[in-house]
Amino acid sequence: MNDRHAPDLAAATSLDELYPALAARCLTAGWHKARPSLWPSPRGAFHPRHWRYSEARLAMDLAGEWIGTELAERRNLLTFNPVGDNDYATARTLVSAYQMIKPDEHARAHRHTPNALRVVLDAGPGLYTVVDGARLPMCRGDVLLTPNWTWHSHYNEGPDRAYWIDMLDVPLVHLLEPMFFEPHPDEYQPTTSTPEVSPYRFTQAEAEARLALLPPRADGSRTLVLDSQTHMPTMELSFSSLCAGGALALPRSTVNRIFAVSEGEGRAQIGELSFEWARGDLFVVPSWTACRIEARGATLLFQASDEPVLRALGFHREESAANT
Repeated sequence: MNDRHAPDLAAATSLDELYPALAARCLTAGWHKARPSLWPSPRGAFHPRHWRYSEARLAMDLAGEWIGTELAERRNLLTFNPVGDNDYATARTLVSAYQMIKPDEHARAHRHTPNALRVVLDAGPGLYTVVDGARLPMCRGDVLLTPNWTWHSHYNEGPDRAYWIDMLDVPLVHLLEPMFFEPHPDEYQPTTSTPEVSPYRFTQAEAEARLALLPPRADGSRTLVLDSQTHMPTMELSFSSLCAGGALALPRSTVNRIFAVSEGEGRAQIGELSFEWARGDLFVVPSWTACRIEARGATLLFQASDEPVLRALGFHREESAANT
């Protein structure tokens, strides 16, 4: 063998002398790894976490006195999971944020490869979003989609401040790296249509009516999966209704989930974390974490998860009741 380019390798007389020569070439021996690369079950870095709408709303109201949409691309508060040096992602593949827009403000138009959606918490008349030229009203309880590479902007022409939750698959795009972002060249996106019905808008009233037609589970809860994956294939979006005293229990699975409370209040146990929740709150259920959500009164929960990605790649697993 020609060792002209690797005299240090050729000179090695033991494994201890071989390892540094390998490391200098960005090679490592599989039997001598610094840490394991395989383990018997998921051990995710992300933790259960809860964020209060009341706190986020107060903070956004304060920030609204000091920063406008002309300076901030979006006036929002990211709900990051404090693990390692992460200061962005809520779960491994998903991020959520609270956003506020004041009267007579607009959030300028842009587009990007990540998919995004809005869950409207509080809004008066005159709030709307424009998606690829289509003007869509944003009313309390609405869920609105802005799929991959669609132009989108938000307007508040009413007298009241508006608040909503954003959920995006940006962390997944970060992992896979197909990130593209483009501001609209004219800042304002022109409105070309005002549809009465749009596949990008789901109203709370419609969701509640459809939930009422579904058979309840044994605990009385019902779940409606929205018809959204044609437009946003990386996320499953759903509403769940719980009656007073009811509960929604989810076994451990490889799915990452973010919940937003559309209506109601109660208590949750996510892994080792217990907390009280109320309308507008957010909480995250990371991969392989059991979850039990208990409602004190009639409750409506919105959920976004990465389940379609895991199913498409063959990575979806769920702990059976026999193993819980």
